[in-house]
Amino acid sequence: MASFPGEAAATDEPLQLSLLQGFPAARPQSSGGPPLAPSLPVARVLIESSLPHLDRPFDYSVPASFDDAAQPGVRVKVKFNGQDLSGYILDRVAESDAGHALVPLQKVVSPVQVLTPELAGLAGNVAARYAGTVSDVLRVAIPPRVAKLEKELATEGKLSASPQTSDAAADTKPVAPRIPHAPGNWSRYINGTAFLRHLGAGESPRAVLSALQGFGPAGWPELIADAVAAVRAAGRGAVVVVPDHRDLDRVEAALARLLPREDIARLTADDGPTRRYRSYLRVLTGSAGVAVGTRSAAYAPVHNLGLVVCWDDGDDLHIEQRSPYAHTREVLLLRAEQEGTACLLAAHTRSTELQRLVDAGWARTVEAARPEVRRTVPRVVNTADSFEQERDPLARIARLPGAAWRAAKEGLERGPVLVQVARAGYAPSLVCDSCREPARCTACSGPLAVAGAAGSSAVPQCRWCSAPAPAWRCSHCTSPRLRRSATGVLRTAEELGRAFPGKPVITSSGDHVKASVPDTKSLVVATVGAEPVAAGGYAAALLLDGDSLLRRENLRAGEDAVRRWFNAAALVKPATDGGLVVITADDAAGVGALLRWDAGGYAQRELSLRQELQLPPAVRIASVTGGRTAVGHFTEAIEQNLARQGITLRMAGPAPVVLSNARAARQEAGEDVRTLLFIPYAQATEATRVMRAVKAAAAARRTDDPVQLRLDGVDVL
Repeated sequence: MASFPGEAAATDEPLQLSLLQGFPAARPQSSGGPPLAPSLPVARVLIESSLPHLDRPFDYSVPASFDDAAQPGVRVKVKFNGQDLSGYILDRVAESDAGHALVPLQKVVSPVQVLTPELAGLAGNVAARYAGTVSDVLRVAIPPRVAKLEKELATEGKLSASPQTSDAAADTKPVAPRIPHAPGNWSRYINGTAFLRHLGAGESPRAVLSALQGFGPAGWPELIADAVAAVRAAGRGAVVVVPDHRDLDRVEAALARLLPREDIARLTADDGPTRRYRSYLRVLTGSAGVAVGTRSAAYAPVHNLGLVVCWDDGDDLHIEQRSPYAHTREVLLLRAEQEGTACLLAAHTRSTELQRLVDAGWARTVEAARPEVRRTVPRVVNTADSFEQERDPLARIARLPGAAWRAAKEGLERGPVLVQVARAGYAPSLVCDSCREPARCTACSGPLAVAGAAGSSAVPQCRWCSAPAPAWRCSHCTSPRLRRSATGVLRTAEELGRAFPGKPVITSSGDHVKASVPDTKSLVVATVGAEPVAAGGYAAALLLDGDSLLRRENLRAGEDAVRRWFNAAALVKPATDGGLVVITADDAAGVGALLRWDAGGYAQRELSLRQELQLPPAVRIASVTGGRTAVGHFTEAIEQNLARQGITLRMAGPAPVVLSNARAARQEAGEDVRTLLFIPYAQATEATRVMRAVKAAAAARRTDDPVQLRLDGVDVL
């Protein structure tokens, strides 16, 4: 298994050895069957099952009638414990060590070899790193089959290439960019030209890029497209992963300006099963040399892979929402190590995880020199500093301080003005007007909110169960009066519309997120992460509710707030063109990083603090969540197994889990608790192996309620 700085390399080969040492090598029984294939009559099959104790290959016999179709990587149906289950053939061998007759394969679902050896190895590495199952990883990696599409492509002769042969990758030919390739935008960055030169020479450099601009011909999509074009010109493939469909559209358009359309495959679940599977098959057969998409694109079986790219790794959309909850960044790092590819991790800021890689020497920084920064970025003003406080004593408590109002007024004379707010809705949070206690629903204790502008007649509504509360009274002081404790994007847009009459107001939030806005004199009010792009850049940006972002009870609240501020500020014109950013937040470190445009310095500071406190990413973290008894037994088993090898982990808990509305019903049945285990990188490989084995043993015994084991969750601290 691939390893990272500070981690010991694993010694077992994924999918080749039993993942559960000490478990019997049980295999399906059979007393007879049809005639077997004349050569390599045994198929090793990985069953599609989320059960941890079934996460290993099982041997099945290959009937002679399936000899040609039952090749490694194809989908099959098998009989297991009286059930018909799906699976993938991992290998064909001459003999089995089961010691008894084997059950024959029931059906070859499709002759298309969708699981390549490289993908099988990557899935094993990801499962090992996150203590999950290979089947769960492949569920994300391989799109569902579309039989009609396979027949259509087979008729056209487009599925004849075998992805399992090494010649397929070796025959990848260079693709000349439509536009002659030159360092261009990369020359503005220290180490940028050298990075492109190494890519073009077929080498595998690893870089952490701090991009300056988010719009225009020098924006980050163009930087990524330049890097991919250099790799394709050298005859190698590339994988590019972005957080959402808006970023995907921009990168795809930038790539299409440099490369032939047919060389680009778009992989995202938002496009529907047919289009996604078609793109996967194009990559699988070598018809496309570049895979670009969201999370699942990290596994795309690109031939002769030369470069993996991740944009904005700090965005939580990169985290898979299903077990084993793998992060795109980690998947691509594992893949870069496994296949020896170049790696580009780019963003406007730098996460603490990337800073750790830089400090360890695993990757080099690519960032602009200070003169280039000053020429490119907007001027930043903080309304909470002493100078602005002296000019406007009410700036600290005002929703729209004087400096922000002036910036909006002057900016509207030159172009669009961006207003970033923390919350969607109208009044997303209400409190008692007398005692300031949060207003709660009498049915489910959820928070009350006002959905729209309806004046004093607005009926508060529960944000969890949607129940109206027309006769609400405070449970502490019995007052019936409510007031807003937070202002949402709709309320902000309404107030700004009154403050700047005659100027159009555009909102972008919730289910109505806009990808772009025209370069007209308008106010664009957006929630964090939903900021549209203005083709020529915004004239000004107001970053409101900064203190609300910083008050989140999360270890990464400051880091995430800084990332969101930089992402919005990067959409503003340079200071030389009048670009201005006004931020309303009282945070010396984070706001100071934005004022200096020093994302690397902030990341270094944060990482140093985490290392001092031994918190992620200075260490890895595992969370075990479930019933108190089950969690106790699970963590005790982990401790005992690690103690035999002289390993002791720092542990916190068990502590009650804060219940959300979706889990509130479980409170009556029994309290959920969570235990955290902090794992030094030097012991991470062995610790995760033990956790995986304990999880499988617990699932096989079924003596306790199931627990959730999650590695490196960003929301547990």
